[in-house]
Amino acid sequence: MFHKNKEKRSFFERLTGVASDNDEQVHDFTVSAPDFPEVVQKEEPRNGEGELAVDIYQTDKEIIIQTMPAGVRSEDLNISITPDTIIISGKREAPQGIAPQDYMLQELYWGSFSRTIVLPEEVEPSDAEAIEKHGLLVIRLPKIDKAKRHRLKVKSV
Repeated sequence: MFHKNKEKRSFFERLTGVASDNDEQVHDFTVSAPDFPEVVQKEEPRNGEGELAVDIYQTDKEIIIQTMPAGVRSEDLNISITPDTIIISGKREAPQGIAPQDYMLQELYWGSFSRTIVLPEEVEPSDAEAIEKHGLLVIRLPKIDKAKRHRLKVKSV
C-alpha cells in the first residue's frame, strides 16, 4: 500500500537501506571487505597495452597464478620469471575481414597485453610450471625454502 505523505526513496536507498542526507533518519550502514592481506604489488600497464586479469593465491610451498588469455595460442604467450617478479605478455590478433562500422558492440580486447606482478615471496624460476587447459592458464611458482640448508663439501686440492 502506498503512503502519500512519504517521499519517494532513491534506487540506492531502496537497494542498500541507506537514507539520503536530507532524510530525518540516517542509518549507519557499513560494508567491510573480508580481511585479506595485500598479496602483490601491481605495476602500471605499459603504454597502449591491455592488462591481463589474474587470480593469485598461495599454499605453503607455492604461489599459483591463474589467468584466461582466451584467443591466444600458448606459443604466443611470453612468461618471464625472476625470483621476485613475473611478467606475462602476449598479443591477441583481431579477426580479419570485419569492418569497424559493421560492429554493433565490441567489448573484446585485441592487441598486445602484459601483466607484471611483484611477488610477495621469492620463487625458484627454474622449477616453475605453466599449464593451459580450455583457455585457463595456471602458473605454479615454487617458493624458495629459506629454511632448507645445503651442506657444501669442501674439496682438497
